Amino acid sequence: MQETKSPKDPRRSLWASYAVIFVLVLLFNALFMPAFSRMGVRQVDYGTFLQMLEGGELTTVQLDDTEILFADTDNQLYSTNAIPQDMEIVNRLEAAGVKFDKIVNQPGLLDTLLNIVLMFLPLILFATWINHMVRKRMAEGSPNSMLFGGGRSGAKQYVVEESEAIRFADVAGEDEAKESLQEIVDFLHSPKKYEDIGAKMPKGVMLVGPPGTGKTLLARAVAGEAGVPFFSIAGSEFVEMFAGMGASKVRDLFKQANEKAPCIVFIDEIDTIGKKRDGAGSLGGNDEREQTLNQLLTEMDGFDAAKGVIILAATNRPESLDPALTRPGRFDRRVPVELPDLKGREEILRLHAQKVKLGPDCDFAVVARMTPGASGAELANIVNEAALGAVRHRRLAVTQGDLQEAVDTILAGAQKKNQILNDKERSIVAYHEVGHAMVAAIQTHSAPVQKITIVPRTSGALGFTMQVDQGDQVLLSKEELLDKIATFTGGRAAEEVVFGSVTTGASNDIEQATKLARAMITRYGMSDDFDMVALETVNNQYLGGDASLACSAQTAADIDKQVVALVRRQHEKARTILRENRAKLDEIARYLYEKETISGEEFMRILSATPQLPGAADEQAPSESKQ
Repeated sequence: MQETKSPKDPRRSLWASYAVIFVLVLLFNALFMPAFSRMGVRQVDYGTFLQMLEGGELTTVQLDDTEILFADTDNQLYSTNAIPQDMEIVNRLEAAGVKFDKIVNQPGLLDTLLNIVLMFLPLILFATWINHMVRKRMAEGSPNSMLFGGGRSGAKQYVVEESEAIRFADVAGEDEAKESLQEIVDFLHSPKKYEDIGAKMPKGVMLVGPPGTGKTLLARAVAGEAGVPFFSIAGSEFVEMFAGMGASKVRDLFKQANEKAPCIVFIDEIDTIGKKRDGAGSLGGNDEREQTLNQLLTEMDGFDAAKGVIILAATNRPESLDPALTRPGRFDRRVPVELPDLKGREEILRLHAQKVKLGPDCDFAVVARMTPGASGAELANIVNEAALGAVRHRRLAVTQGDLQEAVDTILAGAQKKNQILNDKERSIVAYHEVGHAMVAAIQTHSAPVQKITIVPRTSGALGFTMQVDQGDQVLLSKEELLDKIATFTGGRAAEEVVFGSVTTGASNDIEQATKLARAMITRYGMSDDFDMVALETVNNQYLGGDASLACSAQTAADIDKQVVALVRRQHEKARTILRENRAKLDEIARYLYEKETISGEEFMRILSATPQLPGAADEQAPSESKQ
C-alpha cells in the first residue's frame, strides 16, 4: 500500500515566484541604486570646495544639512561634507554669483520609473495573488474554503497495490475483530446481494482497544482485502488555530471520499474531536472542536453508505466519545480490538519472526506464556530486540536465550552493567527475591517460578522474580488474589526475618499489593462489610485503568482501614512461611548470590528437599515481582 502524492499546487509556485521577485527587487534597490545615483560624483574636502568657490570655478551648488553637492564649469559633479559652523556659506555663494537654489542631481526618467515600480510593486504582487486565489477557489466550487489551503483535509491517500497490500493474514491474534470486519470487505466486493435482501452496511465502524493492539493495521487490512483507496487522517489534524478550519477539513475529506468511492476513510484517535459536548470553555458559543464534531455528524448523516464509502475510526478512550457520534446511523458497529490471548501472542510472535533467522531451540509458546498482557506492538518489539541481541553477540541466528533476554529487557529494562552492588546489598537483594519465590512456591494458588535474578536493570529494579502460568486465566478467586498479595510481601518479609530491618527495595511490591487489596474491597465485592457494593469506578480502562472513589469520606476511611488490615494479614502469612523454611531460604539465597540468575527448575530442585506446607504449587496467572 503506497501513499498517493498530491499534485503540486500551482498556488505555491505562484507565491514562491512573487516572493523571489520581491526579494530581488529589494536587494537591487538596496545594493545598486545608491551606486547608480552616485556615479560620476567626486568626493573632496571642504577646503577644496572653498578654494573652487573663491576661484570662480563653480556654477551650481546644492546645500544639505550633511552634504554639499556642486558642479564646476565643465559640469563635473563634486561632493563634500557640510560644516554646520560655517554660517557665512550663503553670503559667500551670493558674493561669488553661484546658483545655490538649483538641484544639481535631478533624477532622470529611468530613476523616476524605477522609484514608482519599487513603491507600488508589493501592492501589485499582493493584489495579483489575491485575484489568483479567488479565481482558483471559484473554479473549485468551494467558496467557503479557507485561503492558503487551510480548508483541505490533509488526509493521506493510499493506493492499494496487489503485491504490497496488507491482508487479514498479515494481522494475527485478532480473529474476532477480523471476522467482524470481513462483512465490510464482502459488502465492498458484492454490494448487490446485500441490497437484494434489504440489508444496509454500517456507515461507520469504531475500533476500540488498548494502544498497540493493531487498530490501524486492521483498517489497512480491510482496504487491502477490498482493493479500494484508503484515506488516513488523525483526529488532531482537524483541529486548527483558526475558527472553522476543522469543519472545512471535514467537508473536504468527505468530498474526496465521495469522488473516490468505493473507498475507506480511517480517522485515527477520533476522541480528539469526538469528545462529549458539555459547553465547558466555550464562553457561550461552540468552540473549534465542537464545530468540527458537528460538521462530522452532519456529513455522516448526509452521505449514502450504498456508494461504498466506509468510515473507520479508532480510539482507546471510547467512554469519552459523544453519544451522538456512537448512536445507530453513524458509527453503527463497535469492534473491540483487545489484547491477544496466549494463542494470539504465539501467532503474533511467529508472524513477526518470519523475516528473522531463528535457531532450532526457539520456542514461541514459552515466550507467549512469559508475556501475558502484552500488546501486538510489544511482541513485535520483543522479536526485534531478540534479533538485535543476536547481532550484538555475533550470532548468525536468534536463540531462545535471545528471546528470553528480550522479554526481560521489555519488562524490566536492559541489564545495568555499570551498577555494582556491594556484598551486603547483593545479599539483601538475593534474600528479597528468594523470599518472593518461596512464598509463591509454597502457597497453593500461585503460578510456578520461571526465573530469579539479582542483576540490576535500567528500570531501577535491582532484581526480579518471574512467575509464568501454562495458560491465560480470566477469573481469579479470592484465595488466589490473597496469595498474590502474600507473594508481593514475600520480599520485605525475607528482609525482616533474616536481617531484622527493612530497605527501600520493596516500593514496587507495596504499590502492587495495595492496589490489588483496594480493588478486592472496592470493585470485586470481596469484603464482608461492604458486600456487593461498587465503591470505585474505573476510568480509561484501556489507558491504565485508573480508578476513582465513589463513596463518602467516612466510607473511604473505612476502606483504608480494611486495605491495611488485609495487607497486614498476608504480610504476616509470608513471614510465617519463611520462618518455617528458614534453612532452605538461606540455602537458595546463597546459591542465587553466587550465580546471580537461576531458573525455575534450579529453584524447585533445591526447594523440593524441604518439607512444604500442605498443598502443591498450582499454576495460576503469571506475575512478576521487582526489587
